[in-house]
Amino acid sequence: MGNADLRDLASIREVAFEELEGSVVAVDAHNWLYRYLTTTVKWTADRKYTTDDGVEVANLIGVVQGLPKFFEHDLVPVMVFDGAVTDLKADEVAARREQRERAEERRAAAEERGDAVEAARLEARTQRLTDTIQGTTRELLRLLDVPIVEAPAEGEAQCAHMAATGTVEYAGSEDYDTLLFGAPYTLRQLTSKGNPELMDLEATLADLGLDRRGLVDVAMLCGTDFNEGVRGIGPKTAVKAIREHGDLWGVLEARDKEIPNAAAVREFFFDPPVADVEFDSTIEPDVPAAREYVIDEWGIDPDEVARGFERIEESQVQTGLDRWT
Repeated sequence: MGNADLRDLASIREVAFEELEGSVVAVDAHNWLYRYLTTTVKWTADRKYTTDDGVEVANLIGVVQGLPKFFEHDLVPVMVFDGAVTDLKADEVAARREQRERAEERRAAAEERGDAVEAARLEARTQRLTDTIQGTTRELLRLLDVPIVEAPAEGEAQCAHMAATGTVEYAGSEDYDTLLFGAPYTLRQLTSKGNPELMDLEATLADLGLDRRGLVDVAMLCGTDFNEGVRGIGPKTAVKAIREHGDLWGVLEARDKEIPNAAAVREFFFDPPVADVEFDSTIEPDVPAAREYVIDEWGIDPDEVARGFERIEESQVQTGLDRWT
C-alpha cells in the first residue's frame, strides 16, 4: 500500500523457518531488490561496487547477500519483476521521483559540508532500479538458477495470483498490496534478520468481519498506491464506516467525499493484468560462473561477496545431504 495502515488490521504472526521448508515463494523482486540495494549503498563504500567507468552495481552485492536466506531454509524463490506501470499508479511514481530528487539535493549539501554519514544515508534514498541494475540482476539470478517471472504489470499482483492459484505456496513482499490482490498467505520480513512474518488473508477477513471487497474498500478509504485516501479516515475508522454503510460508495456518499477513478482502482485489485506461468523449482546454482560474473566482469570487491557465495555453496551441500536422509 501507499501507507502502512493495513499493518494495524492484518492478521500477522511470526513464523519459524522450519514451518516453511520445501515451499516455493513468489517474491516481489523490485521490492526485495530495492531493500538490499539501498542497504548496500548505505553501508558499503561506493568504490566496492562501482566499475572503472563509474557504473554502480551495488545490486550484485545485495543479491549475493540476500539469496542465502532462502537456500539455507530450503525455500525456492521465484523472482517476479514488475512489467508495465499502470496509469493508475502515475501519481505515485511521480511522487517517488520527487522524493529522490529532494534526497539528491540534500545529499549534495551533506557532501559539501563533509557529513559523510548523512550523505551515505541520503545516497541510499536516491537509488532507483536502472536498466543496468535490472539487467545484471536478471543475469546473476540466471547463473544462480533462480526462476524469474516477468509480470504483465504489478509484481505484487502477479505474486498474489501465483499464490492464489497454487502455483506457489506463498507470496513474498514487504508491502501489503498482496493482501488486497488476494494472496492467501504472504511472507514479510524476508530481507530482515530473524524469522519472517506470515500475513493471512482469510484470518484477516474473519477478524474484521469483512469480505475481500470490504477490505479493499477500507484500504481505498485510507489510501493506496493507486489513490489518495479520504482525509481524517484511518484504518479503524474505515472498518467501522464500511460496516455501517455497506461499501465504499455508501461511505463516500455519507461523508460527501469523492475518490477520483474509484471504480477503476477498486476493479484493478480484483482483475489486474496477470499471467499463468510455469517454472522449474529445482535450483542448481553455478556458483563459479556467478562469482566470475560478479567479480571479474563487474569488478565487485571480492570481500563483499565472499561469504554470500560460501553460504550459497554450503546450503546446496546441506540440501543434497537432506535429500538422502
